[in-house]
Amino acid sequence: MAASSVTVRPSPIDIVRALGAAVPAEVSARPLMGILGVVSGAGIVTLTSRMISLGMPDFRGIHGFGYDESAWIGSAFDAGLMFIGPFTVYLGGLVGPRRILLTAAALFTALLIFLPFAHSYSLVIALAFLSGLTSGTFYPLTLTFALRNIPLRYLPFTLALYAAFVDGAVNIAPSFYGWYREHFSSNWMFWNSALLTPLMMICLYYGIPKENTPKKSGKAPGFAGFLYASAGLAMLLLACEQGERLDWWRSGIFSALFASGAFFLLCALVRRLRSPNPLVAFSYLQKWNTVLLGSLLFWFRFTLCTTIILVPQALAIRGFEPEQIGPAIIWSAIPLIPLAFTAALLLLRRFDPRLLLAIGLACTAFAAWLNSQYSSTWGAENFYRTELLTGVGQSFAFIGLVGCIVLQAIFAGALAKPEWVLTFSAFFHTIRIFGGTVGAIYMGHFVAQREKLHSNLLGLRVTSGDWLTDQNIHGMSAGLYAKSSGLATASSRAVDLIAARVRLQAFSLSIVDGFLLIAWSCVCALALVALLRKSPLNYGDLSTFQQRVAVEKESKS
Repeated sequence: MAASSVTVRPSPIDIVRALGAAVPAEVSARPLMGILGVVSGAGIVTLTSRMISLGMPDFRGIHGFGYDESAWIGSAFDAGLMFIGPFTVYLGGLVGPRRILLTAAALFTALLIFLPFAHSYSLVIALAFLSGLTSGTFYPLTLTFALRNIPLRYLPFTLALYAAFVDGAVNIAPSFYGWYREHFSSNWMFWNSALLTPLMMICLYYGIPKENTPKKSGKAPGFAGFLYASAGLAMLLLACEQGERLDWWRSGIFSALFASGAFFLLCALVRRLRSPNPLVAFSYLQKWNTVLLGSLLFWFRFTLCTTIILVPQALAIRGFEPEQIGPAIIWSAIPLIPLAFTAALLLLRRFDPRLLLAIGLACTAFAAWLNSQYSSTWGAENFYRTELLTGVGQSFAFIGLVGCIVLQAIFAGALAKPEWVLTFSAFFHTIRIFGGTVGAIYMGHFVAQREKLHSNLLGLRVTSGDWLTDQNIHGMSAGLYAKSSGLATASSRAVDLIAARVRLQAFSLSIVDGFLLIAWSCVCALALVALLRKSPLNYGDLSTFQQRVAVEKESKS
């Protein structure tokens, strides 16, 4: 009688021991510099993208570009970010992440230095696209470095700095840009990152050890599939970013971009089915937690619309400039570093990162609900407390989310093969960009549509012949008569003032709806967090067992 084969699943402790043995205990002689190099790259990209969006009105005024022309400049930068995401898997697998990062950072610095001096529109578009193309390598390859080159016991602090740099860049950008414009020039929206990138290169050069050149066995993998996928995703991103301005399917440009992007993605799929590329491991992504974490990253990027769109627009309708809006937004950045390191210490004490994510989303939802009490009389000081609470929520949510993503990558075996970790990084890079873009586009569309709805509803109550409307018109006409050429002019000005009040109130109500939408989206995200499966690993065990393995290796040698 044949013995039945029984599959024995390894225990979490066995998995941790294996991982600790697989990853060297000290992969860098200067781990602090390596960590700074890893996380600063992501922060620089975020800061650059945010500064470009803030400074585009000044940039187009200096160079004489129209609104429609300048709308493509930021989109060209984002398209470059998206294009290089999937392609990074191919380049990193063939050349090595370290070489790609250092080369791309040098080119990115040079492009940003010369971009403000370009006055040809075509040249500006080309330089913006190349800037996005070079900086787009920072996100996926820095995550690859974090997983493969940083000692596991430093991972929680790496995540803390990562959260502080990326989330902080979004919140400090208005203050930075306002200060640069007030004291220097709007060109510093480019030169700011050009100064920071060489510092990142120094940290990467000395803090991350040199990797061996990947061995070439057999025929080199083809790049056609990567090219198709990158081009398709970039075109879809352009279509999404320009859709609201072009009126979606009523525009031939939008239809062409969307159809072309879908066609290139179909070509990439056909190429994948006919000749699978060894550098891509889609099967590695087919895991429950990986899919849920991708959805949560998409959702988290949408919650950032509070500080990126809603609060700035709520203050901009009163004529506030970036330097006046900045003090309200920067309160979200104040608690980032202390809270991020507190979260890192909690992770080392085996605290479940899912709880951090849930606490952060709950705080963000509560802050959005408090902001829904907004009225058109609010100033920047009215947002200080709610933005501070938003910063607490974003800090915990971000480090909890990234903590879950990194644990999922390690537990699923990303460290075993380079193509696995590259595929994993490129996947979340794509989700990050699409999540931020689609979230911002939807929020802008939502606010615009709600403003139209509230204008119509308020307009129904402000009609000619209504005693309250007529009373207001007569009262305003009397007050404006002394500064008008006649009674008819004073009455016309009074009607315009009432119409402006209606528009202001309608816009204020649409902002309130946006805050409520953020609050409910956080509630929905909490439901997804509840569906996440608990990882058998935690950062405390990873650190402990890796140190034990290091001691055992030293004693044997």
